[in-house]
Amino acid sequence: MTKSVTDLVKEAKQQIENLTPEQVKNELAAGARLIDIRESEELVQSGQIPGSVHAPRGMLEFYADATQPYHKPEFDKNSRLILHCAGGGRSALAVQTLKQMGYDNVAHLDGGIKAWKEAGLPTQ
Repeated sequence: MTKSVTDLVKEAKQQIENLTPEQVKNELAAGARLIDIRESEELVQSGQIPGSVHAPRGMLEFYADATQPYHKPEFDKNSRLILHCAGGGRSALAVQTLKQMGYDNVAHLDGGIKAWKEAGLPTQ
C-alpha cells in the first residue's frame, strides 16, 4: 500500500511527543534545546525563534550521528531536544527518525513556527 506524506506525518504524530507553543516556551526556559530544521531561505523569510539552532532537514541525520564528521554538539542524546519546522510535518517525521537513532528525549513543536507566531511568541 502506498502512503501519502499526509499519512506518514499522521502516523509519526501518533508515535511521538507533540508540544504546543506554550509547552515549548516552558521547556526552553527549563533548558531544552530547540532545533530549527527549516531550509536557510525559510529562516530569511520568516525569522527564527530566539535561541534555536539551525539544522536543515537534509543534514539532520548527519548532525545527529556522533560518528559522522558533520556531527554537531547540540545533538546530545542526554539533552532534551525539540524540533520545529514551518508547519509541523517535517519536524514530526524528523523526530521519528531521531528516535530510531536512539534519541529518547525528543519532541516537536506541533504546528511549527506558524503556531509559535499565532500564539504571539517572539521571533527574531
